[in-house]
Amino acid sequence: MSERSDRKDLAMLGRLLRQARLYWPHLAGIFCLEVLATPLSLLMPVPLMLAVDSVVGDKPLPKILSAVLPAGAVATGAGRLGVIAALVIVFTALTQAQKLGTWLLQTWTGERLCLDFRAQLLRQAQRLSLIYHDTRGSTDSIYRIQYDAPAIEWVVVYGISPFVTAGLTLIGMVAVTAALDWQLAVVALAVTPILFALTQYFRKRLRDTWEGVKEIESSALGIVQEILAALRVVKSFGQEEREQQRFVNRSSESVTAHVRVVLTESTFSLCIGMTIALGTAAVLFLGVRHVEAGVLTLGQFLLVMAYLAQLYQPLETIGRQIATVQGGLASADRAFNLLNEPGDVADAPGAMPIVRARGEISFRQVGFSYDTRNQVLAGITFDVAPGARVGIVGRTGAGKTTLINLLLRFYDPTRGTVSLDGVDLRQYKVADLRDQYSVVMQEPILFSRSIGENIAYGRPGASIADIVRAATAAHADEFIRNLPEQYETQVGERGMSLSGGERQRIALARAFLKDAPVLILDEPTSAVDLRTEASIIAAMEQLMRGRTTFIIAHRLDTLEGCDLLLHLENGHVRQIEASALRAAATGA
Repeated sequence: MSERSDRKDLAMLGRLLRQARLYWPHLAGIFCLEVLATPLSLLMPVPLMLAVDSVVGDKPLPKILSAVLPAGAVATGAGRLGVIAALVIVFTALTQAQKLGTWLLQTWTGERLCLDFRAQLLRQAQRLSLIYHDTRGSTDSIYRIQYDAPAIEWVVVYGISPFVTAGLTLIGMVAVTAALDWQLAVVALAVTPILFALTQYFRKRLRDTWEGVKEIESSALGIVQEILAALRVVKSFGQEEREQQRFVNRSSESVTAHVRVVLTESTFSLCIGMTIALGTAAVLFLGVRHVEAGVLTLGQFLLVMAYLAQLYQPLETIGRQIATVQGGLASADRAFNLLNEPGDVADAPGAMPIVRARGEISFRQVGFSYDTRNQVLAGITFDVAPGARVGIVGRTGAGKTTLINLLLRFYDPTRGTVSLDGVDLRQYKVADLRDQYSVVMQEPILFSRSIGENIAYGRPGASIADIVRAATAAHADEFIRNLPEQYETQVGERGMSLSGGERQRIALARAFLKDAPVLILDEPTSAVDLRTEASIIAAMEQLMRGRTTFIIAHRLDTLEGCDLLLHLENGHVRQIEASALRAAATGA
């Protein structure tokens, strides 16, 4: 189990480093700056040894100092003391400059790494199929993008580099301590196997605990999003306290899990601290005996004890980094799992471009199922001429939306073919294919932007004149002109500052501006009053001219004038005459 965990961690670290390859020069800079900490750490205790041996005692200064300093400056005790004090200031200034440079480069590199990783995860989340998001919930992806993505910063920038630097510092400290007294070095390093065993034991426990924390926090965030998205329902049924308690109960599990993490980390720190104390006590005991025996001077002994503290610091750092990085590795694992998910429908090798379709659509023996057991559509066959209007009726769950999703290639059929202008949809480039459609949904989706930006969503960069013409065609210009900021008016989250009819007309304006050859209208008048409906129907009539149009509706007047009427029932389609429409719609 331990070897498998080690391999998994090494594989994860390797993938994180590959993910950060664009920033390898910056990471190399961080590494070089942190390596400077090793000689600076070795220099910091030197003034104390010099003060004891060359000021309090009568030992001459090292030859290197005597060679570079004027003889008069080190001739007296006061002069030597002044030089030693100056060394303290110089070494401290160098140390602080090294830390400042490291912090700045770490911060910039870490933030850029995190931003790039988040952007990649968001791109992947948009590529994933609707089935994935319907099954897992959007909050799971949100948590991975917002809270798991920073793992690349904490592991690569703040985890790996300090680990390597601590290793180099450890080597330097061991070499210097051994040069002064090899027996003390051996005694000091005797605790290393114990620290290694403790690290291996607690690493696995921390990894498992952190994985549980991430899952709980993700589900708690899902509850918050669900409550706020359905706030009108919550308020109307007076269920605020119930939902509050549901969130508190789930979050309480997160509190308990975090306490387990802290308890495990604290126990680990306690064990490390006691092990290091054991090693320090052994070195202190042996070191005093060596001073008494004349093996070491008092200054050398103090230098050894100062180095000992710094010798154990990298040992402690290595152990802690291995253990505490487990939270980051757990997050990285979740983030990479999102990237590992198979994406939405993809371009076939040699996929064809398409500029503007004629609008001829054919379904040939099309079948579709979300799983291997339940068939949603079976044997669907029909043809649509360019510019024709197709009405679709059927009970809820009959497969109407699935039929449209296949047309948009949100899914691929499990059997049969769907073609546009005589070519299987799978042979087109996905981006080009979806550019052939304009969709107006039953519940129009607007973004937290201005009205003008929402209208131009399908054609970014459209001129204000084009936006106004589209709004006028959709009978939306009049109400927009009456708003204080007109086309610059912010619509709020999901457009909730506008009425349902206003949102629907903006959605129609968006379809006008896109000017796609195939139009899909998914019950566009089901949630508006009769007066607004008349305005929307008039706009729809103008929008449908010259376009192949699919209309999903229950209202009979909305389907008047359709060239083809499809009645879906239990996954099968029946083409019906216009005269039989009323009976079919009544049955739906």
